[in-house]
Amino acid sequence: MTENPSMAACPACVAMPTIVTETTTRSDTLRRLEFSLPTIHCAACISGVETGLTKLPEIKGARVNLTRKRVSVTVEDIPGIEERLIGLLTSWGYPAQELDSAVLDAETTDKAGRDLLARLAVAGFAAMNVMLLSVSVWSGAEAATRDFLHWVSAAIALPAVAFAAVPFFRNAWTALSVGHLNMDVPISLALILASAVSLLETIEGGEHAYFDAALSLTFFLLLGRYLDHRTRAVARSAAAELAALEVHKAERVTVNGGRETVPMDALREGDLISVSVGARVPVDGRIMEGRSELDPSMLTGETMPEAVEPGGYAIAGMLNLTGPLIISAENIGEETLLMQITRLVEAAETLKNRYTSLAEKAAKIYAPLVHILSAAAFLFWGLYSGDWRLATNIAAAVLIITCPCALGLAVPAVLTAASGRLFRNGVLLKEGIALERLAEVDTVVFDKTGTLTTGKPRLTNGENIEPRLLAIAAALAIDSAHPLSCAIVAFTDICADVTDIVEEPGMGTAGKFDGLEVRLGRAEWCGVAAANTKQTTVTLKVGDENVEFQFEDTLRIEAAETISALKNAGYEIQLLSGDAEGPVRSVANTLGIENWTAGATPSGKVDQLNSLAANGHKVLMVGDGLNDAAALASAHVSMSPSTAVDASRTSADLILVGNDLSEVATSLRLAKIAKRRILQNFAVAAIYNLIAVPIALLGFATPLMAALAMSGSSITVSLNAMRLGRR
Repeated sequence: MTENPSMAACPACVAMPTIVTETTTRSDTLRRLEFSLPTIHCAACISGVETGLTKLPEIKGARVNLTRKRVSVTVEDIPGIEERLIGLLTSWGYPAQELDSAVLDAETTDKAGRDLLARLAVAGFAAMNVMLLSVSVWSGAEAATRDFLHWVSAAIALPAVAFAAVPFFRNAWTALSVGHLNMDVPISLALILASAVSLLETIEGGEHAYFDAALSLTFFLLLGRYLDHRTRAVARSAAAELAALEVHKAERVTVNGGRETVPMDALREGDLISVSVGARVPVDGRIMEGRSELDPSMLTGETMPEAVEPGGYAIAGMLNLTGPLIISAENIGEETLLMQITRLVEAAETLKNRYTSLAEKAAKIYAPLVHILSAAAFLFWGLYSGDWRLATNIAAAVLIITCPCALGLAVPAVLTAASGRLFRNGVLLKEGIALERLAEVDTVVFDKTGTLTTGKPRLTNGENIEPRLLAIAAALAIDSAHPLSCAIVAFTDICADVTDIVEEPGMGTAGKFDGLEVRLGRAEWCGVAAANTKQTTVTLKVGDENVEFQFEDTLRIEAAETISALKNAGYEIQLLSGDAEGPVRSVANTLGIENWTAGATPSGKVDQLNSLAANGHKVLMVGDGLNDAAALASAHVSMSPSTAVDASRTSADLILVGNDLSEVATSLRLAKIAKRRILQNFAVAAIYNLIAVPIALLGFATPLMAALAMSGSSITVSLNAMRLGRR
């Protein structure tokens, strides 16, 4: 017998029942399983789930990630362990779904980042050592001592450059092999020339070697490359996240009425699929048997469960909440709405990735110009003086002095400072280029539920309901996890003495009070005609008496202030929601949003954003539901609350970690400042080149002087970027 942790610390969490641990065949092989827990939401939930799981003998470790709403479990490789754990978690009040760990692992492994960091460390360590050796040379070391120090520097610098500069060499070779030039071509030439000239000077016993110049170039360039990588490292493919959420097995009803678990590719149209309570619907199809409520939040972002019965329709990805269902499969695999959204996301991400950044635009002009200047200097001085060694030194100085370190740092340094500032404000910048896109925005499109609203219904007419009836409703609702039941319980702290309480899946809850039958649920189930209202309602029937409870979603406290600030800043505001017309109109009128659309489908949202883009608008999309994922990916730039479903968070370019909607306006303002800083950095790089390049062309700068000048421009650019973090 395994005791399960009590969740009493969290009012929203139910106490976990005692679970009998079944006898299973033990295994020495361990596996790591990932489960999505969309309803987990607090520290007590974390403690309860982790403690409960680790008390099971098969479990060797369990770790909950609250931000991503999932638990990672290290478990013995026992047949059927996935189903057992899903059932266990669901019985504790956390409907679980297995995630594909292989997909998630492939997405989270950051080999490129570790590689860049290792090369940066090697370049930095080697540069410090060579600079220490160079101090003696600069101090006047001569003859054998100077030559010895040069050879030691060569022994350190040449292998270090050969290893650390591989990313630049590789990219340059790739570009040249197809007949193109990119920024890495002049970088590679500068590094090769600085190293080659230094080695030649060392062999011939020259006074100057420039190994420290080659290493400092490598270090600063790698620093810019790594900073740029870090701003992108948190971004993962939304399509892969959606793939991890797919259901990989289904329970098919056999011809004799039995059940068999089969892989998804074994299903055919017309197959009858059994969906138990707590399981996710694996196909799109018509409900043949059973009544229940389906949680559409992972799909639509809307928090109200949908009551379903025979003849109704279920969509793959929805969570079955209250009763078992038999579904006739109509759309399977690639034909489901879930996979259609996945394809929309993939297509939208491809289009967004075609955006050309300011740095890329500058590189198209800068790269060929650098080669022309260096080649011209080499030919002129070679032919003019006849000293090709001097010509090589000048050509190297030109390449080094024009080496795009400042240009390479212009964007990453600003992005790093801006991302730090945003994070302190409660906003996570997932993709560096998104900051540039954010600065171009002129239109902001909001989803409703979970974005402008809290996603938690509130009882609106409780003051007008008799306390006795409120107490009866609270007694019927107190043991239900339905959002509307929770709203009733939250409104009053008084419960009547109601007995024989039974929940009817998809309908409501019934019981006995003073010998009378009482019901709380759908109007038709209570024997009452549905009221003609545009609000969400449930009905309480006590004998011949009945009363209607009305609910509405609660606006975020900062929603009105945010909309007002955006309007004052000159942005056009739109509301685009999949919810019904009544709630959407109410929110739009309350917030003063003139342009709104209700009942929007995932593809409809994408079409709306594409229409805005076709009319020249740069759109910021703010949303949280799975039906927003494609729209978030197709928008010019996108933002999502941290409470959003995983697929929406991975589609978005920025995440509201603190869930403070007012940071939307703050982020837009900061993005405009960041863009100004980037343009200022480009101006610094341009002015530096206008002054330094003529000096190098005239032969007044050695490669070492060129490296020092280059370092000065890089430091200036970095200091200008750091100003952003202090604003």
